Amino acid sequence: MNRFHIGDNYQIQCYKHNGKVHRAWTEAVLLDIQKDYMVFGNQKTQVTEAEGSVWKTKEPAIIYFFKNSWFNIIAQLKKDGVYYYCNIATPFIIEDGTIKYIDYDLDLRIFPSGEYKILDRMEYKYHKKIMHYSDTLDYVITNALEELISIYKKKAPMFDATRNQKYYEKYKKVKNG
Repeated sequence: MNRFHIGDNYQIQCYKHNGKVHRAWTEAVLLDIQKDYMVFGNQKTQVTEAEGSVWKTKEPAIIYFFKNSWFNIIAQLKKDGVYYYCNIATPFIIEDGTIKYIDYDLDLRIFPSGEYKILDRMEYKYHKKIMHYSDTLDYVITNALEELISIYKKKAPMFDATRNQKYYEKYKKVKNG
């Protein structure tokens, strides 16, 4: 029996390598379950930062968490198009109603124009040094970034704006009962 149900709401906790919570979201509504990943949605959800500040997201988001890949993908549905914010991170787990993963700083930002940019290289180098990332971990993280860019260039389904809009419509239906 599957313990996951479309429409279930989860929280999200993002950790750093040292085990400390980095950021937490109050909403992630389950929209789809695939063999290799799960799809969630949220909109105007509360976010709490490690130092205690709280804010709300502005636009709808469709979030892809992968079971075996070292990244997650957030499609942000903005007025001027779909932006993607991709985190290099451990595969996720779900524990006690919470999606959990470790974030490894490097991010890939993809713009509606199709251009992309690698973010936070200096933050990655700093955390790698102070948190003592192993050479093996560094290799896994570097390969994950290359894999992420590769699947983007190959037009993987999670980068399809129409598909993400359909997930958002599903999110609205599920949210409104």
